[in-house]
Amino acid sequence: MDADSRARRWERWEGHAALPLGIASLLYLAGYATHVLATGLPPLAHDVLRAVTGAAWAVFVIDYAVHWRLSGRGPGFVTRHWLDTLVVLLPLLWPLRIVRLYDVVLRRHGRPRLTLHARVVLYSGLSALLLGFSGALAVYQQERGAPHATIRSFGDSVWWTCSTLATVGYGDVAPVTPWGRTIAVGLMACGLALLGAVTGSFSSLMLRRFSREGDENGESPPGR
Repeated sequence: MDADSRARRWERWEGHAALPLGIASLLYLAGYATHVLATGLPPLAHDVLRAVTGAAWAVFVIDYAVHWRLSGRGPGFVTRHWLDTLVVLLPLLWPLRIVRLYDVVLRRHGRPRLTLHARVVLYSGLSALLLGFSGALAVYQQERGAPHATIRSFGDSVWWTCSTLATVGYGDVAPVTPWGRTIAVGLMACGLALLGAVTGSFSSLMLRRFSREGDENGESPPGR
């Protein structure tokens, strides 16, 4: 299979797989949230919720395997597409597939696409919201009932997640378990990345606007 044929098949697969992956992300998020927050459900209900989240993971694994096969790179696919690898390995990142679903729905309906800067801000905001919710669930699941825990309710977990993603870190509540702190490190990295994306896009937009205003006023760029 030549490179052009692989590229066409890759695009066709992504177009067909975006909707199932988005639905799987929604099912995972709903199932996981219910499993963590609805502690009074009978054991059978929790078993069903685990099956739903497991089925969602299977969908992501199938998508990853197909992309690996279509890439023709063999083991090199893992390092070249490291973000896709992380999405498969880390359930915390699965809800980000919903962002891709949103983009696909807009394109299929033929609606005007947003500017690049607006899309960066919108997608970063959606990513922060989804990551924050799933991260708050994960931390709350690990911290509740732990000795000397300061995150004792889901509200505490949401507050801590918001301050962590915003890179503020008040320190009034913090995870104490090993897995809770591991999740915290991941959220810190995601918060820095999202904040950098929004800041960089906004700075680029301002520079372009000021440059355009300078051209309209007949001002020359510095150094000329």
